[in-house]
Amino acid sequence: MSEQLVPIFRVTDARATAKWYERLGFELEGEHQFAPKLPIYAFLRRGDILLHLSEHKGDATPNSLVYFYVDDVDAIAKEFGVAVTEQPWCREVSLTDPDGNRLRVGQK
Repeated sequence: MSEQLVPIFRVTDARATAKWYERLGFELEGEHQFAPKLPIYAFLRRGDILLHLSEHKGDATPNSLVYFYVDDVDAIAKEFGVAVTEQPWCREVSLTDPDGNRLRVGQK
């Protein structure tokens, strides 16, 4: 088994935020909830990349930031209606999900 690091974002509505991440190509693989009306923990995947969304107040720091390398930053820029910025390290866009979590999406 290969090792992998999985970011966890704190969210207020995991199902709604998962829909936002669908625009980035992620699919909702599943969710866990101890009982009805308790917080949801959601599992997302885009190919080999995993992302977890948690409604639990003790999980993750609000307004976190991750860097996400992709093969086609132009397609993401078009989907979200944002401009691509030329940085010394790569071309990138900055996105913020509905809960304030930030993603810098770059193409090497």
